Amino acid sequence: MDILETDAYDRRQRRNTSCALLFSLTPFILASTAYFYMWTPDSQASIMLAAVKSAPTLLLAMAVLSWNGGQSVLGVAGGLVLSAVGDCYLVWTEFFLHGMAAFALAHLFYSLTFLSSRYEAHSSSSWNGLFYLILVVIAGGFYTYLFPFLRKDPNSELLTPAVGVYIVLITLMAILAIRTRRTFTLLGSLSFMVSDLALAVQQFKVTPVQHGTTVVMVTYYLAQLLISVGDMMAVKPKNDFAKWKRS
Repeated sequence: MDILETDAYDRRQRRNTSCALLFSLTPFILASTAYFYMWTPDSQASIMLAAVKSAPTLLLAMAVLSWNGGQSVLGVAGGLVLSAVGDCYLVWTEFFLHGMAAFALAHLFYSLTFLSSRYEAHSSSSWNGLFYLILVVIAGGFYTYLFPFLRKDPNSELLTPAVGVYIVLITLMAILAIRTRRTFTLLGSLSFMVSDLALAVQQFKVTPVQHGTTVVMVTYYLAQLLISVGDMMAVKPKNDFAKWKRS
């Protein structure tokens, strides 16, 4: 009877957690939907566009803060706020470097979070090493491919090393996400890499991509959503019943 009761309790807890999580994410879902509804390829850079673009990320930051508390200020919530700053900068092409710097700091925040005790470290395996190697090869290959286009930019002296540093930071973030072995966290980091690769292809006019901005923003919002959900689910339930069950 005790086993049946604990199983039923676990199911209720999972159901309640899922409902609470979905409720917390509803503002983000509505805000991102509003962005895609209002945005058009001909949208002019403006304060309004910057606000609409950054709103979903800021709402995710609020959801993570409400779920995890102040400990996430220097973690995923802080990274989301920095990402929102980057969103605003990237509305204006002349502030591309500023936006990239904001996102680079966000990746540092994510990386530090993935190293924290909230994300249990798992023993390394040969598969992990293979995945790390694949990511490094992809990142290095893409930078090599991008290099000639970076050199053509008027601001190449600063832009070329800055993009290299950024690629190192996002690759590190993805490697640490793999280390956590959390599905949402891992998929979120990979989606972020896809978004940034697509953005770079557009920004430096490597090759025309149909619906390029849509691809960038869909994968970007998906990445932030998955990383946020992974962080929210990293919180372990603490209650007396759970302690009794383990005793």
